Amino acid sequence: PEKISHPSLQPVRFGLLHGSAEIKLPSNRLRFLLNSGQNLPASATMDSFTQLTFGAACGQAILGKEVGRKAAIWGALLGTLPDLDVFIPLGSPVDDFVYHRGFSHSLFLLALISPLIAKLITTIHQDTKHLYIKWVLFSFVVLEGSVLLDLLTIYGTQIFWPFDTTPHAVPALFIIDPLFTLPIFVGVLASLLFKNHNPKGHRLNAVGLTLSLTYLAWAVGAGVFVKNRVNEKLAQQGVSYSQFTFCPAPFTTLLWRVVGIDNEQYFETYYSLFDGNEPLTVNYYPRNLNLIKGIEEHAPIVKVKDFTKGYFALSDKNGSVTISDLRMGSQPDYVFQFKVAKTNNSLAVPVSAQRFETTRDWSRLPWLWKRIWNSANES
Repeated sequence: PEKISHPSLQPVRFGLLHGSAEIKLPSNRLRFLLNSGQNLPASATMDSFTQLTFGAACGQAILGKEVGRKAAIWGALLGTLPDLDVFIPLGSPVDDFVYHRGFSHSLFLLALISPLIAKLITTIHQDTKHLYIKWVLFSFVVLEGSVLLDLLTIYGTQIFWPFDTTPHAVPALFIIDPLFTLPIFVGVLASLLFKNHNPKGHRLNAVGLTLSLTYLAWAVGAGVFVKNRVNEKLAQQGVSYSQFTFCPAPFTTLLWRVVGIDNEQYFETYYSLFDGNEPLTVNYYPRNLNLIKGIEEHAPIVKVKDFTKGYFALSDKNGSVTISDLRMGSQPDYVFQFKVAKTNNSLAVPVSAQRFETTRDWSRLPWLWKRIWNSANES
């Protein structure tokens, strides 16, 4: 490993930090190919199983007593509806990346189509026409709830489209969090196993939904706490930065990954809710901005810069200039990496964007558990 000096810290190492890795579960995700041969960004959204289960739980809570299992089925379908925008090919892997969670995640648009969806449902189930208003409420809650879940991951969601196309994020959950999903899954399953009018099933569904929403509130609160503590620690340690962001490590809200930008370099560190007064272990890496000298206005580069809000770095992979989103994954296995140029006699030549697939390093997972309880495990 090479060493790099920071003006206010002891030298720290370049190298592989055994940190979090975004994990795909193919059985629970929307995964398919574009005509360009690139995978669509299924890893950018809450896992489909969570969205489906959350929609079913909300559906059961609103209309389960009146229409039985139809509520769970329609809730599951509507819970995954916004993320079906991944079926729309937008021309390039970078466009698929930056325009995912766009119009289909607009709170305004989904509110407008809720009455239309309710009309469709009552047309199919004509015996429930007298419940049209409840079906409107049902559609509104499930659709908006699905989008708000996506908002709570770090990817970025255009909830105010078309008035504001800025991707917003309140990073409080990892894309897969068993402590959020398990209670609603058990509650929905219980409600489906009991007979339609058995109050036990509906009570269990309500309990599961309450537990998951309580955990959600905890996660948001933990995120606020972590932001403040990390800000304090970086100041105490004299770490300079222009901006930093954070998100939970895989499957937990007890450990959080932090990435910050400091001009020509970026840093990565982890903070556990059990760290107390222990200092952060800050690992620095180069951004290699010189690799795109002269082609800074190349469209894929501009789009990734804007979408990531500056959290990007570049690397040279066997003559291919690659731009990486630093917010998802960890050094060096970032989830979203795109080839945007090639080198020719030390000059960058722009090319059509291609996505590099990242190999998941499952051997890192035990480190996560150890790091939660002991800051000395970060090395």
